[in-house]
Amino acid sequence: MTRYIRRTAAFCLLLLLALLVNAARIQVIEAHSLDHNPANRRDTVARYSQPRGTILIGGRAVTGSRDSGQQLRYERTYTRGPLYAPVTGYASQTYGTTLLENAEDGILSGTDPMLAPFPFWNEITRGRRPGGHVATTIKASMQRAAYDGLAGRRGAVAAIEPFSGRILALVSSPSYDPGQLSGTGGAVDDAWARLTGADAQPLLNRAIRQTYPPGSAFKIVTAAAALDSGTVTDVDAPTDIPEPYVLPGTRTELPNEADGCDKESLDYAIRWSCNTVLAGLGVKTGLSAMVGTAEKFGFNDTGITIPSGVAASRFDTRMSDDQLALSSIGQFDTRATPLQMAMVASAVANGGELKYPFLVDRTMDADGDIVSRTGERSYRRAMEPATAQSLRRMMIGVVEDGTGANAAIDGATVGGKTGTAQHGVDNAGTPYAWFIAWAQAGNSSRPAVAVAVVVESAEAKRSDISGGGDAAPIARAVMREALRD
Repeated sequence: MTRYIRRTAAFCLLLLLALLVNAARIQVIEAHSLDHNPANRRDTVARYSQPRGTILIGGRAVTGSRDSGQQLRYERTYTRGPLYAPVTGYASQTYGTTLLENAEDGILSGTDPMLAPFPFWNEITRGRRPGGHVATTIKASMQRAAYDGLAGRRGAVAAIEPFSGRILALVSSPSYDPGQLSGTGGAVDDAWARLTGADAQPLLNRAIRQTYPPGSAFKIVTAAAALDSGTVTDVDAPTDIPEPYVLPGTRTELPNEADGCDKESLDYAIRWSCNTVLAGLGVKTGLSAMVGTAEKFGFNDTGITIPSGVAASRFDTRMSDDQLALSSIGQFDTRATPLQMAMVASAVANGGELKYPFLVDRTMDADGDIVSRTGERSYRRAMEPATAQSLRRMMIGVVEDGTGANAAIDGATVGGKTGTAQHGVDNAGTPYAWFIAWAQAGNSSRPAVAVAVVVESAEAKRSDISGGGDAAPIARAVMREALRD
């Protein structure tokens, strides 16, 4: 009898061990796959069971949470949603997250390990802390000035503090209200269909995710390459670039919109935006030096994050001389985001040193205690200090006595560069108007802001053709707000 009892006990023990092994398999080995199984709604329900942390601009929350009373309880809300959508992105129970809502999701949702009292605490307890907060570098008055300046036209504005890399404004137009995508149901689906189907692409963040031909605004990069390489040693001396200029290896003459560009100096060519001079200097400088300088400014870098991902700006590394000539004036295959062109202006303003741009100043837990802070860091030295000084002087000339007069601000030093990028078959499309600039208060030892503006719907009139009419007034309004502090 005792023998049978022992056998039964052993069998029960084996069953118990099997149950424990199976429980361990489910809870440990298969936990990750079960958590992410589309049929498992527990994680989704838990995600929306508590309010999401807030995104702050100027110390004020521009996001919040609303108790919907549904199974997915808390929905995201937005204050002045269209104004700040290029910064916040959206957090949708149906369509996921974008931009800061995505890049800082761990902090905002309470799942980031840095919010836990001990390392791996959330992994052990399979829990989450209350959502933390994300404080941005955006200055509200500058964001509003950029948004109002675009006035619903297709385009974008990016503004950077040159000596730190802090992003002060980031606007894309036309915009949208991210709150329309927050929840679930027919209204959200209708809003998604309307936004994704719109010709104007309001969900596209043109400031960091759209690349444009930069046109004459790129001539600042070409000038930097020519000076750093020694192709130009005196910005006031005549060059030997003739007008008309025939693209190398072709019979095609490159036109100028400006008058009197024949063999003119680099200073004159920047001030009045001579295509021939800068195209010729790009070819003389050579492909290798042009590529090297462009990449020092951030072109061809696929890894820039702010912390949202930024589309890579492009300067081709393999070109014939005629293609290099066109690329040197921001045409051919050269493409840049507005943020990239703000980085170009920032490097000039900051004496040649380019700071890495960033959008998040600090993250905090639910009690306001700092979890992390973004430190200032150098991206690259884009040019020699003497080159930056020469470019500063030339860009000041553009505003004081050139194509960028509409950007002048009383009591401040302003440097700028206008640009128009032709596109379409035979350049038949409406040109993109560009303006890049920086501003420094008269009583300050360092520049306050660098800005880039692109307007897609600019009229191709001679007075506006280089961006001075459409884009420069927007840049001026943004720079004025930066100078108020």
